[in-house]
Amino acid sequence: MKSITINGSQRESVGKKATKALRNAGQVPCVLYGGDKPVHFSAPELAFSKLVYTPNAHTVVIELDNGVTFNAVLQDLQFHPVTDRILHVDFYQLFEDKEIALNIPVNLVGNSRGVKNGGVLRRNNRKLRIKALPANLPDFIEIDITPLKIGDKVAVGDLPKEGYTFLHSDNTVVCQIKTARTAIIEDDDDEEEIEGEEGAEAATAEETSQE
Repeated sequence: MKSITINGSQRESVGKKATKALRNAGQVPCVLYGGDKPVHFSAPELAFSKLVYTPNAHTVVIELDNGVTFNAVLQDLQFHPVTDRILHVDFYQLFEDKEIALNIPVNLVGNSRGVKNGGVLRRNNRKLRIKALPANLPDFIEIDITPLKIGDKVAVGDLPKEGYTFLHSDNTVVCQIKTARTAIIEDDDDEEEIEGEEGAEAATAEETSQE
């Protein structure tokens, strides 16, 4: 998984007055959990743009001004209800031998047969929650929808488990091809049906000539 580096400054004071002063200076108060004790620090608001305003999942390298570095993942965000400015960020520390739960985006590739025939692609889950060691966290979960016909669907149980575990039931639908009014219904027995119709027409013609 791709990583983003955030340079921050460890903060000693965590009161409301100090927090307000940080925000007025364009800094975002942050807390890192998961270690022996919470680590309080701040970082420039612009440092979070590539982490927050993207559909992709990333790990984070937090480099503090005291020389200490942490590997982490984004855990929670708080935005101002009016301005949408970032008010607070929580991170969770990563350890190489400890699994972490994370939401991973689903990337659909290919052109579905069902969509070509007028069906509608429905994305039921744009992200899936998985559990894995940090080294096994994927950038995204890729699904090839090319062979999907109208009425077909892809569930979590259909997906490969490549070093991680899905935190969903196997019957959770990820995407499906729904029928539309203009859809052409595909049938593997089309040729047999045509032959049957031709045979019926021939029989009818023979009966008419006998009469």
